Amino acid sequence: LRDGDAMTTPDPARPHKAIGTERARPGVPESPRKPPKTYERLQLRRAGNTAQISRGSPPMSSGRDQVGKDLSKKLIYHLDIVVFISGSGYYPDESYNEVYVEEVPRAPALDYRVPRWCYTLNIQDGEATCYSPRGGNYHSSLGTRCELSCDRGFRLIGRKSVQCLPNRRWSGTAYCRQVRCHALPLIISGTYTCTNGVLLDSRCDYSCSRGYHLEGDRSRICMDDGRWSGGEPACVDIDPPKIRCPHSREKIAEPEKLTARVYWDPPLVKDSADGTITRVTLRGPEPGSQFPEGEHVIRYTAYDQAYNRASCKFIVKVQVRRCPTLKPPQHGYLTCTSAGDNYGATCEYHCDGGYERQGTPSRVCQSSRQWSGSPPICTPMKINVNVNSAAGLLDQFYEKQRLLIISAPDSSNRYYKMQISMLQQSTCGLDLRHVTIIELVGQPPQEVGRIREHQLLANIIEELRQFQRLTRSYFNMVLIDKQGIDRERYMEPVTPEEIFTFIDDYLLSDQELAQRREQRDMCE
Repeated sequence: LRDGDAMTTPDPARPHKAIGTERARPGVPESPRKPPKTYERLQLRRAGNTAQISRGSPPMSSGRDQVGKDLSKKLIYHLDIVVFISGSGYYPDESYNEVYVEEVPRAPALDYRVPRWCYTLNIQDGEATCYSPRGGNYHSSLGTRCELSCDRGFRLIGRKSVQCLPNRRWSGTAYCRQVRCHALPLIISGTYTCTNGVLLDSRCDYSCSRGYHLEGDRSRICMDDGRWSGGEPACVDIDPPKIRCPHSREKIAEPEKLTARVYWDPPLVKDSADGTITRVTLRGPEPGSQFPEGEHVIRYTAYDQAYNRASCKFIVKVQVRRCPTLKPPQHGYLTCTSAGDNYGATCEYHCDGGYERQGTPSRVCQSSRQWSGSPPICTPMKINVNVNSAAGLLDQFYEKQRLLIISAPDSSNRYYKMQISMLQQSTCGLDLRHVTIIELVGQPPQEVGRIREHQLLANIIEELRQFQRLTRSYFNMVLIDKQGIDRERYMEPVTPEEIFTFIDDYLLSDQELAQRREQRDMCE
């Protein structure tokens, strides 16, 4: 024992005799036996060769002090108790407490090299696929992870994956349960026979009593998910009622619509037996419904009290008058209502940036299946710079073009030269986004204003600067949308990609967005 180790001792009132011998001390009568009492916890400490017992241990008698000293030298420490050496000539006093050593449990040492740390994993009617840190030959070592699966016809209940833990147990349990379908209910006036009861792949064939015939699935199979295939059939009387449906009919769709509203009378139904019809069902739209273009089968079914049934059907056909498909103009595109080629549809012609429409703005598909008017064309936009005011100049671009007005103190300005150089390499992207560039460069009277090759008058330049608040002192730039609204200003050169991103995110209409998706790779 080490210093300070915990010990146990019996109650001092309990009689003692030497451990390892049955002889009584000579000349000392045996004390009467007393019932055993509960042990108490004591602390044993060593001081040199003398064992000392703390926590109020009863003292040795004065005549036995030497006995106590010698006794401490003859203690042998076993796993659980202190033993006196037989034949030593010394016996413990009745007041002396036996000392017991408390065993400290040891935690198991973890060893990943042990091939079978956990028990071998087997799953009946299934398979365990294991992956061990030690390699493929280890299937139950510490840390092994196993994926559990079941054979066909069985379903896994429990954990899909388990791992061998330090406590030599797997992290979960699972088992394979056989797949079973529910028992099929009996059908009226019929029965069924199954190949393998309610187990997987069992096939149940239905049959009807004499005088009845089967309606529905003639057989059903128990599937992997525990359900039967198909639906429940029925045995019905073979003598059906009499039913007569309305005649088939044809309808023309209304203008600008792809549907037509169709009406009809209910079918005539009569039972051949007692004359009682329990119900009549309709498969298809109700009378007065809107029918789309094409043929539609309307089916009625009548039932009598014996569940005999009879059916009839007729066809509703809806036609949509259509015009030839229009082609978009060169350097432009079309936007159409409805389907774009049906009777009453209207198609509007639009031109790309830098072009303007000449001719009819829209055409209508007529009942004669021909388009009204003639197709317009898109021609390069003509800019009239000989106007009296800046407003007259800007009105030419209203709802047609976006404007990017660039102002610089002179043509040698570093920012101006950098910006113009970048824009000249991106004319395709500017045209796709309907952007026209206006340049205002220099100081009066040598100030220059131009749109492409067109030169602007001095009074127009001044009005544009005042109207858009553009200074001659330094480089500045403004982006104006198709409604003439100032949308973004720049004090330094920006890349065309930044301008294009801003326009695509904030300024494009729905029609332009659709057009941009079609022309996404046009400039590459």
